[in-house]
Amino acid sequence: MKRITVLLADDNWVVRKEFRKILELEDDLEVVGEAKNGLEAVAMVKKLRPALVLMDVMMPLLNGFQASREILKAAPATKVLMLSAHSDEEYVEAATNCGSMGYLLKHTCADSVCQAIREIQNGNTFFRSWILSHLRKRNRKK
Repeated sequence: MKRITVLLADDNWVVRKEFRKILELEDDLEVVGEAKNGLEAVAMVKKLRPALVLMDVMMPLLNGFQASREILKAAPATKVLMLSAHSDEEYVEAATNCGSMGYLLKHTCADSVCQAIREIQNGNTFFRSWILSHLRKRNRKK
């Protein structure tokens, strides 16, 4: 079985460690690195070429949106799953605009995080129902 390689990008080391624990319990997921800021995330993606980055929205040096844009330019095959404490519509819209394939709140259960990674790796997007509702409303306005 080919493992899905994941880079964790969050400025909070406790969050990174907790997500590492969650992902390491899964046979098909492999954490290949941890970045503590956006610039480090971009550099690590260029070096490690992970399949997916679990990206915090608010980080120093480059925020998650800026880092995602840089990552997708440098490594178009790498996918981004945005992770945030913010459920504001502006954050969700910014995440989709920068190329993120999904958006999860940090308090999301472990099973949902793993499911989201697998769905995105399979070429799908992963957004919770409240986010999909917002995206549909936004698209109707256009």
